[in-house]
Amino acid sequence: MLAACGTADKAPLPNWPFQAGFLPLHIATVVQAHEFQRDALKSPKTPEDEKLRLAKLRSLRLLDTGDDIRFDRLTRMAGRIFQVPICVISLVDEDRQWFKSCVGLRISEVARSVSFCGHAITGSDVLIVEDTTEDERFFDNPMVLGDPHIRFYAGCPLTIDQRKIGTLCIADDSPRSLNQDQIDTLRDLASLVEQELVASLLATKDELTGLDNRRGFLALAQQSLQLSTRQGLPVSLLYLDLDHFKTINDLHGHGEGDLALITFADQIRHVCRDSDVVARLGGDEFVVLLINSTREQSETVIHRIKEALMHEKGLSGKIYNLDFSYGITSYQPERHETIAELLADGNALMHEIKLLRCEDQVAGSPAETAATTTDSSWSGFAHRFQETAG
Repeated sequence: MLAACGTADKAPLPNWPFQAGFLPLHIATVVQAHEFQRDALKSPKTPEDEKLRLAKLRSLRLLDTGDDIRFDRLTRMAGRIFQVPICVISLVDEDRQWFKSCVGLRISEVARSVSFCGHAITGSDVLIVEDTTEDERFFDNPMVLGDPHIRFYAGCPLTIDQRKIGTLCIADDSPRSLNQDQIDTLRDLASLVEQELVASLLATKDELTGLDNRRGFLALAQQSLQLSTRQGLPVSLLYLDLDHFKTINDLHGHGEGDLALITFADQIRHVCRDSDVVARLGGDEFVVLLINSTREQSETVIHRIKEALMHEKGLSGKIYNLDFSYGITSYQPERHETIAELLADGNALMHEIKLLRCEDQVAGSPAETAATTTDSSWSGFAHRFQETAG
């Protein structure tokens, strides 16, 4: 009976003594008797494109996520086809190999330094190890000498946009080999995994602007919020609404409206940091989660976005200007248990400020109404309102 490693019962592999620089006595004796002898385990090499590879891996936002039937069916299929006890879809992170789906193991990750897949992603084709005890790279690996006693391994790299982010691999506790048809089958299964990975990436992106969509924002922002909470960092949410977007569409066509959205998105992305989470929620609404940012610092970001729009060369010659309304919501752990709750507060605040601003314009004189359309008066109005709202 194969053991499936579901998220609920998976646990990280305990720190192997190998990493501390010594071997248990009963294992050390075996290693010393082997024809291969060395003082330390042979760790995988680091790919030349490691920085870009990790960036691509993390853009998928699959690390530390729950079970997914799309991937689980492929590992089960691999187990049936190859008749092996262990099948894994692994993602090779900076210091670990994490299992998105696996059959035959009850752990969620292993250190990259002892991983088989860390070696597999450095090659261009399927890595096949017919007998690990006869391979100089793996004979003293803790997963060979101890549970799960791997003797056979085959791993096909998973490539997304030319970056090898992990593998589809199979393993057995007995030596074996693969013929060419079996190798081709493993490649075909790996291709199916790659298709699902690409689908996951596309499902979190806004097709027009390239920013995260609502789904992508909720997933990534929740992770960022949890990390910031553990580290005690202040977090602010900017909720942005592009002004007069419907008018641009009506007067200049939807193509011009799309260009306005793309330009707005580009300027937000240019101003914000890599650690910030930027998304288009839909229509003319955008959101930014600012990490380690107070309300005052967030006001500075707003000002920089407005300045960037004023100096955007792509808008020169246009008969319209791009501007936006906004609300700034400070994260409060006691009030916002999830990113969805913070987002809801941000949405409500921005629309309330916008509504009150419109009412203020209607009640004022023509001169006052004209004045409230300026950047400085909007910022002042929003600031006064938010200070009153707390």
